[in-house]
Amino acid sequence: MLNVFSRSAILLGADGLDKLSKSRVAVFGIGGVGGYAVEALARTGVGALDLFDNDVVCATNLNRQIIATRSAVGQSKTQVMRTRVADINPDCKVVCHEIFVLPENCGDIDFSAYDYVVDAVDTVAAKLAIITRAKSCGVPVISCMGAGNKLDATAFRVADISQTRVCPLAKVMRKELKTRHITGVKVVYSEEEPREKLFDSGEVTAKRATVGSVAFVPSVAGLIAAGEVIKDLAGVK
Repeated sequence: MLNVFSRSAILLGADGLDKLSKSRVAVFGIGGVGGYAVEALARTGVGALDLFDNDVVCATNLNRQIIATRSAVGQSKTQVMRTRVADINPDCKVVCHEIFVLPENCGDIDFSAYDYVVDAVDTVAAKLAIITRAKSCGVPVISCMGAGNKLDATAFRVADISQTRVCPLAKVMRKELKTRHITGVKVVYSEEEPREKLFDSGEVTAKRATVGSVAFVPSVAGLIAAGEVIKDLAGVK
C-alpha cells in the first residue's frame, strides 16, 4: 500500500526504512543548516529526533532557515521545528532540549541514547564538546563546517576532517581534534574561499562576528549531512 515513504523505499528498501524508523538521531543547532537536516530526517522516516537549541526565530532568520516565517518570529526554534515535523511525520517522536550546548553542560547529555549525532552548531568549543562526547560513547557523528560568507552551494564535500582544505573552521577543528587525539570524524565542508563582505548590516551579536548568508548554501549543507546519516543508518553501501 502506498504511503508517505513509498518513494523512499524504492531507493532505501523496506529493511532500510525499518532501520530508520527504529533510529534516534540528535541534532545540535536548529538553524540554517540544522533545520534542513531535521527536515530531511523527518521526511525519510527517522523514528525519533532530539533537537538541541535555545534560540528563538528572529527576523534575520527569514532569509535562510526553513522554520523561519513571520508568524514564527519570537518562538522557540525547537518547538517550531517539532510542530513542523509533526505535520510531516506524526509517528516521529521529537524531544526538544532548549539549551545552548557548552563544554560545561555537554556531559549531562546521554549520547549513548542516540544512533547518530548531527553537529550543526557554529562555535568551536561546542563542536569539540559534541564530537568528543559522541566519540567517547561510540556514536557516529557528522559535523558541519562553515557555511557563512559562501555563495557556491556546489562546493560542499563530505570527508574525514583530516582531508579537508580551504575552510577556515575546518582548519581550526583539525588542529583542536588532533590535540585531543580524536580521529575519524566525518564532516561536511566547503572548498569555496569565504567571500569578503560587501555590506555592513549593523547587526550586533554578543556571540560572534556576523557573517553573510543566503537561502541556498546552508540548506545544502544540512541536506548533505542528513543524507549521510540516512544512508549510514539504512545500511546503504
